[in-house]
Amino acid sequence: MSGIFGALPPQGEDQIIRLMGQFRADPRPDKVDLGVGVYRNAQGVTPVMRAVQTAEQQLLQSQNTKAYTALAGEQAFRDAMADLVLGPAQDPARLASVATVGGTGAVFMALRLVTMARPDAQVWVSDPTWPNHIPITQHVGLGLKTYRYFDAESRAIDAAAMLADLSQVRPGDVVLLHGCCHNPTGANPQPSDWQALATLLATKGAVPLIDIAYQGFGDGLEADAAATRLIAQTCEEVLIAASCSKNFGVYRERAGVLMVMTPPQLRDTLQGTLTALNRLNYSFPPDHGARLVSMVLTDPALRADWQAELEDMRTGMLHLRETLARELRRLTGSDRFGFLAQHRGMFSRLGATPEQVEKLRADHGIYMVGDSRMNIAGLTKANVSQVAQAIAACNI
Repeated sequence: MSGIFGALPPQGEDQIIRLMGQFRADPRPDKVDLGVGVYRNAQGVTPVMRAVQTAEQQLLQSQNTKAYTALAGEQAFRDAMADLVLGPAQDPARLASVATVGGTGAVFMALRLVTMARPDAQVWVSDPTWPNHIPITQHVGLGLKTYRYFDAESRAIDAAAMLADLSQVRPGDVVLLHGCCHNPTGANPQPSDWQALATLLATKGAVPLIDIAYQGFGDGLEADAAATRLIAQTCEEVLIAASCSKNFGVYRERAGVLMVMTPPQLRDTLQGTLTALNRLNYSFPPDHGARLVSMVLTDPALRADWQAELEDMRTGMLHLRETLARELRRLTGSDRFGFLAQHRGMFSRLGATPEQVEKLRADHGIYMVGDSRMNIAGLTKANVSQVAQAIAACNI
């Protein structure tokens, strides 16, 4: 075949995109989508949050230009996100940051930064992890290792195994951590586990890369940031990729930020490097979503309304978790699904085989990812009993 593109290998189909297509084509009126990883309310809608909508109306009235902003993104957005994520752990003398194209862009930029600074670094990711972590690591050309994380029997993390594996990291290796609400399992370390992990990484001279995409969806805004803040105060160098997609509901606006904690004498070099990376990748980062986020976070009334709605979303998901666990206990006479009430965030891994996942889809119209990751936000008060009955009927 002639031409430069003839040698390109075909790319595998994304399983979640394929699942979305199957769901849309399914004519059953009672089908349930627990696969796609977006928040949905009781009406099955991913809403525009009240405070975001108000901020957008204010912006429409006041904005008089669409000219470029800053290569690193607006300082107000970066400062507001540093305050939200790091709180009292932030140290301006150590902090460099850039606005990015969503949380995914922040992860990509963090790993590109690592390739510039330490191309022989190994990136350690949890087993399992968010499906995009591994391809991005491989795409930028860094080595990859996994560490044990999730115990399939207890549906909780195996902290001892995690720490044992990470005791093998080398100085300068990158350890990718989920700041809260682990995706895909929903299982999270206890505070004592986080403390042991922070101490281990600092002692080893490893660099934590914290992907925090669900702050406010687990135990609350402050509690969900506690592990990130602990590590930022414990380790000399820390990478933090934060997303605004979920907790502000601005998925399509692609608002994210990469923050780097570094020794003060390196801060200016890091800031210049991050800004240069933005310039190389897309020049100026998207501004609309970032500006809405900074408006919400810096206006007391908007922030209060946003936090109230976010808390309603969080407690609603917790209630759905508890309801599903309780209904499964009633139907199966077993407590083996009690982990659903203990997990946090949008996801839990149910523990079904691929064959059982397919049976749920084919026989009951219940859609979830093949590894049995289910999106709790796809449940509603109206369908939770139906889902529980389907899970029990499939003998999971």
